[in-house]
Amino acid sequence: MRLIIAEKPSLARAIAEALPAGVPGQDGALMAGDSVVTWCLGHLLEQAPPDAYDPSHKAWRLDTLPILPDRWKLVPRAKARAQLAVIRGLLKRADTVVHAGDPDREGQLLVQEVIEHLGWQGPVARLLVSDLNAPAVKRALSRLEDNARYAPLYRAAQARARADWLYGINLTRAWTLVGRQAGHDGVLSVGRVQTPVLGLVVRRDAEIRDFEPRPFFVLWADLVVARGRLRAWWVPGEGHSLDDQGRLLERAPAEALGGRLAGAEGRLARLETRDRRQAAPLPYSLSALQVDAARRHGLSAKAVLDICQRLYERHQLITYPRSDCRYLPEEHWAGARRTLEGACGEDATLRGWLAGADFAKRSKAWNDKKVGAHHALAPTGKRADLSRLSRQEADVFRLITRNVLAQFYPPLSTREVKAEFAIAGEVFRARGQEVLEAGWKPLFTTRDEAPPLPPLTEGEPCRVEEAGVEDRETRPPEPFTDASLIKAMMNIARYVEDPAIRRTLRDSDGLGTEATRAGILETLLERGYLAREGKALRATRLGDALIASLPEAVGRPERTALWEQRLSAIAEDGDAPAPFLDALVEDLRGLLGHADAERMRRALAGARGVEVPSRGRKAGGKARRQSAGRRTGGKTSPGGARRKRGSSS
Repeated sequence: MRLIIAEKPSLARAIAEALPAGVPGQDGALMAGDSVVTWCLGHLLEQAPPDAYDPSHKAWRLDTLPILPDRWKLVPRAKARAQLAVIRGLLKRADTVVHAGDPDREGQLLVQEVIEHLGWQGPVARLLVSDLNAPAVKRALSRLEDNARYAPLYRAAQARARADWLYGINLTRAWTLVGRQAGHDGVLSVGRVQTPVLGLVVRRDAEIRDFEPRPFFVLWADLVVARGRLRAWWVPGEGHSLDDQGRLLERAPAEALGGRLAGAEGRLARLETRDRRQAAPLPYSLSALQVDAARRHGLSAKAVLDICQRLYERHQLITYPRSDCRYLPEEHWAGARRTLEGACGEDATLRGWLAGADFAKRSKAWNDKKVGAHHALAPTGKRADLSRLSRQEADVFRLITRNVLAQFYPPLSTREVKAEFAIAGEVFRARGQEVLEAGWKPLFTTRDEAPPLPPLTEGEPCRVEEAGVEDRETRPPEPFTDASLIKAMMNIARYVEDPAIRRTLRDSDGLGTEATRAGILETLLERGYLAREGKALRATRLGDALIASLPEAVGRPERTALWEQRLSAIAEDGDAPAPFLDALVEDLRGLLGHADAERMRRALAGARGVEVPSRGRKAGGKARRQSAGRRTGGKTSPGGARRKRGSSS
């Protein structure tokens, strides 16, 4: 018997349906000829708790840190024991095993750790499926590879999991214990991803809090030209008091010039026009969808993830949602009309968009070279009855379908115009944009664009009809929201100064993964480190104090980049994991040396975040009532919440 072990039930079903002889099933497996297809449920195993290595580690004590396992152990997750037993029984009957985890680092780990944990010694083949479409799965089944080829990928994922355990367990215990000494009787969770995310919010809040508005002044002039009117803005030159962005810091020069502009004549000294064609936004990855759904519908990142899971599992209307890819397999293009006709159903909005689609067009969204473990979110083609969905489910489904439909619309074509006028010896500028062809744009907004400039000819005369001075102030940055924080996690390189590290972060997936970002935000909220103020996410006093008490490097994203460099070298160049883990242990020893009760006491006293809301207060109250010294620290991941695949919070 050939046993195929898939990463998840949906992949197992797709594999079984691509095999001959149908799919009569049994509990935990699907039969297909001489093959049996079974599955994992995310991670069936997790890192053993500290007391599994030494019972004395059940008590949290500073003098036992760092905890460094000599021989790493995995234990079954509580809800996975039944499925693990199914796989164990099937392995006893198997002649060969096929590893069908996702074709990425975490997918390699997830299935292989089960195969090794259950003691399988026979041959293992590797099945790489990136598209659940039946023809694509059949092709993948026809070109199985030797799983040994992917050993470096497995070693890299295993090293990441162990490093996260070392980092989270040791720092969480250390800061919890010094927190107790400083008067905070609760768990202070520290993680490689969650803590830098908290650091982003703490630093943004400090920027807002410490911001000092500065006044500046602008002078406008309404001009009459040959074929219409427009508003232009004075560009003050050298000799005036300007800030680093060229803004005028004194009102008097603007008033003086404005007083002599009425009726003044000038000419259009310089005219620039540029035609631009902009392709439609690509289909969504999960994070990109979370950003848009937060902006358009006010949905939290977790709400979007939960909605997508329902659309995928319960309603079967969309493809696998936890994807970091924004491209689709090339073979999907031929069936796109049928898929989208089913997706649009009888919904008036979607049918209206469908009517404008030209299915002869082929955008850059269909690109096999850009498709990795998963492809972009897309409708499955199942007939959609949006009246049976909740309002929020329908909103999210429309967004997903719209972005695929938009690939069959023409580009947005615009003409950008920049005009520079010479009046009274000074320079005035105006800008405008004319839409030449709306293309895909009406699917995304119904707002009217700013009016274009009237037709202009370089050298033509102009006359000032009216002028005025406006008093303005510089503004602080906006507080983070679900949308902007998810976007910051996706594009974390923007928050790093070192060019080499910035390049690494641009090449990696940023902070967290598609599967974990929403969970990281919810974890920070549940633990009372963040709080919602309307749509804004603000650091609480506890979150502010935690970042202030930690070494600066722990609350910044650079460590993620450095880890990714080392893990990529393990996965791609075959480097040994041991030097990476040895370096981490040395780093940990240095960080643990900064665990100081007095520093924590000052941080708690000086914290300036917002008050913990009732939700966070409830969680924090429970933590405060439990003595940190009595917590096992091992039944959960470092910091308390169980983690799904790929999490390093």
